[in-house]
Amino acid sequence: MNVRQVGKKIKSVSNVKKITNAMQLVSAVKMKKAQQRALEGRPYQELLEEAIYNIVGKAEKNASELLKLKQGAAKKLSIVVTSNKGLCGSFNVSVIRFIAKEIQKDHEFVTIGKKGSILIASLGGNVIADFSSLDLIESVTAVFKIALERYLAGEYKSVSLIYNKFISTLRYDPVQKQLLPFIMSEVDQDSKKELKNYELEPDAETILDALLKSFIEEQIRHAIVESEAGEHSARMIAMQNATDNANNVIYNLTLLKNKLRQQSITYELLDMITAKESVESI
Repeated sequence: MNVRQVGKKIKSVSNVKKITNAMQLVSAVKMKKAQQRALEGRPYQELLEEAIYNIVGKAEKNASELLKLKQGAAKKLSIVVTSNKGLCGSFNVSVIRFIAKEIQKDHEFVTIGKKGSILIASLGGNVIADFSSLDLIESVTAVFKIALERYLAGEYKSVSLIYNKFISTLRYDPVQKQLLPFIMSEVDQDSKKELKNYELEPDAETILDALLKSFIEEQIRHAIVESEAGEHSARMIAMQNATDNANNVIYNLTLLKNKLRQQSITYELLDMITAKESVESI
């Protein structure tokens, strides 16, 4: 490798560094907006869970089909939320590792996000529907409709939701929530401390079914918001690491270039001295 080749490598790495640095800045802006949406939505989600707990607690156990376990069904359905784009470190892989143990013949998947569809299919999972071509938030109603219709038809004994929950800029954890049948243990434990007395008209059984459907659909929507916050955080960190690595590579290549240039100058001086001594000895 000569000085010119090293110079070309330095230029190439510098161009890559500009791209990763620009992507880091863009991800930082998107991350801030996504984090704000996720954090602002949590109080609403917690209050909604508390209200659901109070209403379900007053209703009969068989008041809604969404509370009943489908005894005859053998399959399970999981709604998996991932990203449509890559370059976000281990963000998508962490979800796939979490569900790897569920890749069985009796388990089927609905994917929200292109990466999840590709990775699950590569592991042999059965993806019955993929919504990666749509805006993730806009696909919520269609996803819920498929899951609800097939659950009520008795095809699945349970429907669960798997996604990356945003914890902080440096942390996101894969979690699983059971959506159907709706069970009280899925409600936030803090909301069980006391049962509030709501006045319901006409009665809890009448409004329960519609309320549970809205609540479950909202859980899917909130999971996408949480996942997007974690995705942009992961991509920002990944691009920051890539930029730092590019700086290290440029530094090492610059040292190599200087050594090669010094070596070339030394050889030229030796040739001049050798030629001079040869002339003087004649």
